[in-house]
Amino acid sequence: MADLKRSRLNPAQAYAGLELLSSAVVLADDAFRIRYLNPGAENLFAVSYRKLSGAPLAELLGNPAELEPALTNALHNNWSYTGHDLQVLRPSGELLRLDCTVTQVEADGVRQLLLEFRPIDAQLRVAREEQLLQQQQANRELIRNLAHEIKNPLGGIRGSAQLLAGELSDPALREYTEVIIAEADRLQDLMNRLLSARSMMRPTLLNTHDVLERVRRLVRAEFPDVRVRRDYDTSLPLLMGDREQLIQAILNIARNAAQAMDGNGEITLRTRIARQKTFAKRRHKLALELQVIDNGPGIPEAIRHTLFYPLVSGRDGGSGLGLSIAQTFVEQHQGMIELESRPGRTCFSILLPVGAGTERDAP
Repeated sequence: MADLKRSRLNPAQAYAGLELLSSAVVLADDAFRIRYLNPGAENLFAVSYRKLSGAPLAELLGNPAELEPALTNALHNNWSYTGHDLQVLRPSGELLRLDCTVTQVEADGVRQLLLEFRPIDAQLRVAREEQLLQQQQANRELIRNLAHEIKNPLGGIRGSAQLLAGELSDPALREYTEVIIAEADRLQDLMNRLLSARSMMRPTLLNTHDVLERVRRLVRAEFPDVRVRRDYDTSLPLLMGDREQLIQAILNIARNAAQAMDGNGEITLRTRIARQKTFAKRRHKLALELQVIDNGPGIPEAIRHTLFYPLVSGRDGGSGLGLSIAQTFVEQHQGMIELESRPGRTCFSILLPVGAGTERDAP
């Protein structure tokens, strides 16, 4: 901590040791005002040290309920503190999940606090993903078993209704049999969709933006009042994948967004290269991040954790199959779908591996 004692020097000199750390470090005085942010903290919180120098610590971290008593204890009783899963909002509105260690230090004879932050998003994502995959697999097996059991009686009901229609001379009575036949056909189609989601892949090298342009045309044709914006990274490499499956997966997400906005709003199709991403239990040096962003009302918190389950829908009259099928197709590409939602902005992010960028299994 010798560098901290030279705080009368300019920041680049006084905190030279902290400048070299990759972790995020914040130094606060005994009034809980920011005295220093290292480059790791500037990157993590997406803020500038010059703008926040002397500002209250709450301006950077907000007011996590458990943090202020811990800071007071650390300052006055010289107790170190480690907090787990603190939630902090960036200025952009993005939520950070962090572990925080607080230590008392002295600079120029004044007690100060050294806060070190470590993002835990990757660990949380792996745990959440594993739980989600297990739950989805169990649900899909249950649904497929039910679909098999339902298909046979449906055929008998439809055949009997057809025979009955041939015996009825009264047109008014035949209307009832037509309803039976139409509903049996609708249920049969539903069962076929449940059973055929895991179809055989036909992978080829494809341009991701060709896929998105196809989705864009289909959405505009079905929802003419929805504005579909492009935000493409044109430097993306070709992707190995099944064109039809990817079109269907993205279209299901975009259609779901358009329906949530009652056919009137804005959808943005965005592509970027993401680096050092962990998903599908593996770490990838390079991944394609494809986002479908809408400005609709958001997804209710009550159904976010089950949204990709079959037959779960946040919309009256929805079948609850579109997002489940999208997730299945993305999983077959060794990818993952992530969701962030609040009123005015819902973002579905599809992560797909690019090339030979996989490093190793995630812990």
